[in-house]
This record gives sequence, C-alpha cells and structure tokens, in this order.
Amino acid sequence: MNSAVVRTLLVRGMLAGLGAAVPALAFAYLVGEGPVDAAIAFESANSHEHGEELVSRTMQSTAGLATGVLVFGVAVGGIAALAFCFALGRIGRFSARATAALTALAAFLLVYLVPMLKYPANPPAVGNPDTIGKRTALFFLMIVLTVLLGIAAVLIGRRLAPQWGNWNASIAAGLAFAAAVTVAMVFLPSGDNTPSGFPANDLWEFRLAAIGMQVVLWAGFGLLFGYLAERVLEPRTPRNQVPAPVA
Repeated sequence: MNSAVVRTLLVRGMLAGLGAAVPALAFAYLVGEGPVDAAIAFESANSHEHGEELVSRTMQSTAGLATGVLVFGVAVGGIAALAFCFALGRIGRFSARATAALTALAAFLLVYLVPMLKYPANPPAVGNPDTIGKRTALFFLMIVLTVLLGIAAVLIGRRLAPQWGNWNASIAAGLAFAAAVTVAMVFLPSGDNTPSGFPANDLWEFRLAAIGMQVVLWAGFGLLFGYLAERVLEPRTPRNQVPAPVA
C-alpha cells in the first residue's frame, strides 16, 4: 500500500471518527449526564470544601463534552485507520468493509473493554484526586499490555493455522490471550477508590453509559470507515458508464 493511499485512508479515518462521535456525543449527553450529576451531588453533600467553579456545570455538560468527544473521535479514527492499513491482507482475505469492522471491534475490546474490566470507569467527582495520576498511569499500562497481548495472540493464531486449521488456531490464540490478560489483572495493583456510601446504582449506570458510548462510537466508525475505505480500495464502475469497446 503506497503512501498516497495510506494518507487518504488516514484522512477518511479521521472523518469517520468525527462522524461516529456525533451519535456517541448524543448518547453520552442523554444517558451519561444523569449519573454524572448524581455523583456531583454526592460529592457536594459529603464534602466540606466548596470552592468556586472555574467552569460552570452547564459549560462542562455541553461545549466541554462536545469538544472532548469530537476531538477523541477524530484522534482514535486516525489511529484506527493506520491500524486498518497494517491489518488489511494480513489477518485473512477479508474485504475492506470486513477489515474495518474487525479493526473497530479489536479497538473496542483491546483499548477499552478489557482494560476497563480491571480499572472500571468512575464519574468525574468520584475518587481521591491525589491518586488520579496513579490511576491514569495504571489504566494506560493496562491498555498497552492488552494491545501487545492482542497482537501476540494474532501472531500465535497465524503461526498455528497451517497445522491446526483456522478454527482451532483461533480458539488456542483466544485462550492464550485470556490467560495472559488474567495474569496481568491479578498482578497489577487495584485502582478502585470509590468512596464508601456512594450509591451503587449511580455507579453502575455511569459505567454502563461509558461502555454504551464506546459501543456507539466504534460501531459507527466501523460502518462509516468501511464504506469510505471500500470506495478508495475497491472502486466500482458506475452503472451508467459503458466500457469502451476493444478494437
């Protein structure tokens, strides 16, 4: 794949990420803001420090949320497009749309869902602010480990496929990945510091909303980028265009 095609796919990946971020933003606002408001109310009721807000809650839940989600969508869209360029033709004889869907699924699982099983999301007002640096570092460490283990699992599957067959090799690679991730989760330190008395229902709703937003984002990206990538890599002759006769 030449650099011009990669550059085109990178731009389209960023556009697809932006397009997918729009419904994800709507989901985050409609479903996620309620648990966030409940967490802020809990913090206000149990904290003796009431400093002046630098940014109003209204600004945070509208322009701030929109900026964060849209910028995140563009960024991960570009990264996922580069991952697509690397994966195309290396993970099987899949079409551009199928490879885009698999890339989006892998990104959702490796970059978000599996790391979140170890370090689940908390509302912004929950947790000791003194430990936010440590918790952030642990979460990104878990992401790096999960991505590396996922790549290793793919390589193992490809190595075993000629002798074991694609199905058995995929099962073996999946089990190896699950075992390695389990070991990593056992030995990495815990990052949970949810305050006692915090409503479990609000915490559960926030975490479901966080997962749901990622599902919407990556599903939308897979569909949009698959369509855009197909138009670049598998161009079709327009129906009303008749091929010129051969002399």
